[in-house]
Amino acid sequence: MKEKMYFVLSMIIFGAVGVFAKFIDISSGKIALFLSLIGALFLLVVFVWTKQKVSWRSVKKNAIALLVASIALSGNWIFLFQAYKETTIANAALSYYFAPVLVVMLSPFVLKEKLSLKKALCIGMALLGLFFILQNGRVETTGHQLLGIGYGLIAAGFYTALTLVNKFIRDLDGLANTLLQLGLSVMILFPFVLFTEGFNLISVTGTKVILILVLGIVHGGIGFYLFFAGMKGLNGQSIAVLSYIDPVTSLLISVLVIGEKMTLQQLIGAVLLLGSIWVGEISGEKRRQRQG
Repeated sequence: MKEKMYFVLSMIIFGAVGVFAKFIDISSGKIALFLSLIGALFLLVVFVWTKQKVSWRSVKKNAIALLVASIALSGNWIFLFQAYKETTIANAALSYYFAPVLVVMLSPFVLKEKLSLKKALCIGMALLGLFFILQNGRVETTGHQLLGIGYGLIAAGFYTALTLVNKFIRDLDGLANTLLQLGLSVMILFPFVLFTEGFNLISVTGTKVILILVLGIVHGGIGFYLFFAGMKGLNGQSIAVLSYIDPVTSLLISVLVIGEKMTLQQLIGAVLLLGSIWVGEISGEKRRQRQG
């Protein structure tokens, strides 16, 4: 139950990322780099402060999985932030959250998990909710809007890879795993940003610095620690269902902060999404507790 709560909190934190991406007027690559760097430094301080140690034997054993996961994490951020810049928060979040469907579809083949009828029905219910919300997203479907949705779908592919690969990482706790992946992401993103657009820190001033610090500490550090620590105790299909908390959070924040209007269709969609989570996870947990 603790792992489930960690994962839910990480989804709520990630749901606010779109707002920050809208307000930080620098490239998606730089946002991803700063997010990784600040998050890694924050977690390094926590790691040293709590006097934790990492088993380098475990790191060596998981080296390939850690590298692949870090590449997926870097690609996920770059394309997700670009999606938020090109289209609305709702469109970006909804296209990005095709990922849980991919996780459910691939988990029987990659993770050898059985697809239960209940999980399949919950995913269908969640998809119906996303369909209702997406109807409101059909605003100004220009080339940029469609491009943004495309970026969101590419980010979904990277998120799926990140989720599945992390299920193969063994003998590393949530903090060490997060710190290593963020550190590797910095090593991947720094040369990428340097060679694709140069590196000009002068453009990162004032309010941007504050927003980047909050994004790095809260989303990069705390959010991903909760994400990796939480997914350790959950199967792939549970992760897929709980992941729908993220787009619902994005939707609510976009209404309250950005001022996007929330229609009756969106409300129905949000209820269906949250309902699928309750049916798929909370009710099942109560039944297991009664049986135990």
